[in-house]
Amino acid sequence: MDTPTLQQIVISALEDIKARDIEAIDTTRVTALFDSIVVASAESSRQTRALARNVIDKVKEAGGEVVSIEGEDSGEWVLVDLGNIVVHVMQPAVRAYYRLEELWSTTPASRRNAA
Repeated sequence: MDTPTLQQIVISALEDIKARDIEAIDTTRVTALFDSIVVASAESSRQTRALARNVIDKVKEAGGEVVSIEGEDSGEWVLVDLGNIVVHVMQPAVRAYYRLEELWSTTPASRRNAA
């Protein structure tokens, strides 16, 4: 499955269960390991796990492959590795602490904030 199609499935699955602040970041200029990451916020560990599970289910229904999943036990941060895309579903405090958008973005934070 191509990356744009997979990304649309992921975003749709996250929107289905009311994820907040969904952001897709193209990482092709930063790493060769994957094409993009998708970061989303959830209000509780229960919602975090439900969002990750919905992503997994929708990707599998579409014929995609799930490489691995990490963090379901705690639910503060669940990572779903889809090969070309890595999905991070995080509670707001964890997301604010790790600031993955700044880490993976190819645009410096000062230029992103000015836009």
